Amino acid sequence: MIEKSRILNALKLVDDPDLKKDIVTLNMVQDVLISETEIEIHVKLTTPVCPLKDQIEQDIINTVKTELNPSQTIKVDFSATVTSSRKDKEQLLPGVKNVIAVASGKGGVGKSTVSVNLAVGLAQKGAKVGLIDADIYGPSIPIMFGLVNARPGVTEENGKPKILPIEKYGVKLLSIGFLADANQAVVWRGPMVSSALKQFVGDTIWGDLDYLIIDLPPGTGDIHLSLVQGVPLTGAIIVTTPQQVAIADVKKSVAMFQMPQLKVPIIGMVENMAYFTPNDAPDKKYYIFGKEGGEKLADELDLPLLAQIPLQENVGIAGDNGKPIILLSENSPIVEAFNNFVEYTAQNISIINAEKAVLETEIA
Repeated sequence: MIEKSRILNALKLVDDPDLKKDIVTLNMVQDVLISETEIEIHVKLTTPVCPLKDQIEQDIINTVKTELNPSQTIKVDFSATVTSSRKDKEQLLPGVKNVIAVASGKGGVGKSTVSVNLAVGLAQKGAKVGLIDADIYGPSIPIMFGLVNARPGVTEENGKPKILPIEKYGVKLLSIGFLADANQAVVWRGPMVSSALKQFVGDTIWGDLDYLIIDLPPGTGDIHLSLVQGVPLTGAIIVTTPQQVAIADVKKSVAMFQMPQLKVPIIGMVENMAYFTPNDAPDKKYYIFGKEGGEKLADELDLPLLAQIPLQENVGIAGDNGKPIILLSENSPIVEAFNNFVEYTAQNISIINAEKAVLETEIA
């Protein structure tokens, strides 16, 4: 029978495709169980949404067969523990591994649609997810989750009142829309908005989360600065459309996050409404807002392009009905695009965390 040490030595030849190191050195191999009929290799991934899981599995099987020629069947069993690189001096959100800001240079580019489908998509893959609707003046999360008349709970912790988020589709939710009348305008000055956001973050029982997504209002202003300066972010996602007017504003958002006093990593860009695809002709593409403007900007700024999301009538209908489009079981271009976006985003977050860990080790 083949010894465990020989199998581990063979697995040192298998690299994680993203992190470019072998899975043994990265402590991804949790255990190796050997019987007369089977070799079972337990591997821990850095996210349950890993898009390269099949490739890693095949690399493991092929390498063990090539190096050791075992008579047993080789089985790879995966688990996942989401990584984190957050340093939270004030102990805000101590149970949250990754805080992701979703921003845009201008309104109307579908930022909330992107945030909602990212949150639900991550939850579908097994991650623990929260979503804060920080667009105080135009909250849309209640409608998009079918929770217009819902109200969050309140409890007491250490003698202080705490908010209990609402949960739906596996996502913990909080929005100013849950606290204000749907027909009443929110007329607040900047300090009031920043105070509300601080409560959403610090006075809410979020518990243990792999990802907390914060859907920011468009533009750059008090809310953005309050968030970035007060909450250690893992990174930011920038949403745009192909038009030049949207792209010009995106550059300002990217510049804000990259300011020397902030230095928030940009996880990547999303080009929403990249092209129009009719429901009855999914193979056709009409570039009604211009072609590949977001892709060209991502190349110019040297940022990953996380997705090119098509424009379809179903998206608006799904949002209005309180059921995000990613939950549809049909095989459509937009559902496929959002699923790929979820996987690519989780992958890039893992890479950012790994790079931070390496940098901190080198500095130490």
